[in-house]
Amino acid sequence: MLIDSHVNLHAPQYDEDRDAVIDRAREAGVGLMVNICDRVSNFETCYGLTTHQDIWATVGTHPHEARENPDLNVADLLTLAQRPKVVGIGECGLDFHYDYSPRDIQAAVFRTHVHAARQSGLPLVVHTREADAEMWEILSYEHAKGPFTFLLHCYTSGAELAKKAAGIGAYFSVSGIATFKAAQDVRDIIADMPAERIIVETDCPYLAPIPMRGRRNEPAYVTHVYDKLAEIRGWTRQDTIARTTDA
Repeated sequence: MLIDSHVNLHAPQYDEDRDAVIDRAREAGVGLMVNICDRVSNFETCYGLTTHQDIWATVGTHPHEARENPDLNVADLLTLAQRPKVVGIGECGLDFHYDYSPRDIQAAVFRTHVHAARQSGLPLVVHTREADAEMWEILSYEHAKGPFTFLLHCYTSGAELAKKAAGIGAYFSVSGIATFKAAQDVRDIIADMPAERIIVETDCPYLAPIPMRGRRNEPAYVTHVYDKLAEIRGWTRQDTIARTTDA
């Protein structure tokens, strides 16, 4: 069974053919998909897709959207996290590339998610872009206060952050970026990630892997990510599936 650990199937890009996209994923062997919440105000739309038996969900607010609810509190997240098919807190984190939300608000909202993950015991789905120093400052400080499980999804940040985060138990997810011709630096980091803490994602509808580059991404394309991860690590495809499923 293949797993796509990060999909955005509630996105408007799928409004015309969502059921067909889900059917194609199943035909490709994808047996589990995690639909990622982009903001708490959109949680019901995100969670609504869990009526499909093979789709689960998270609850959280992406750093792009942190400005929408700067006073987001832990209790709000924990209440929604009690839904039976919520399996993670996030997507949350820091994005200093676009700065769609003020950086101080991104950091404050991110810390709220960390506290919710620690209290709930659910894994934290972390987005980080061009914020390595600040991300490590928060992760290391919060982890010292009390451990929590966290995933650095679609990892494209630096090798130093990857090494430090791995030292406190980080999981990493590999996306279609690993297939891009210009992404050798990403492949080099993937080659050094802890073997027992790697999972696979599409981040669809974004980041379609080669040979689907330029198209709308969808979960069925996760097969190409599995194959690239196997190539990078020198694993067989079946070994890659087994390792990432166990993680």
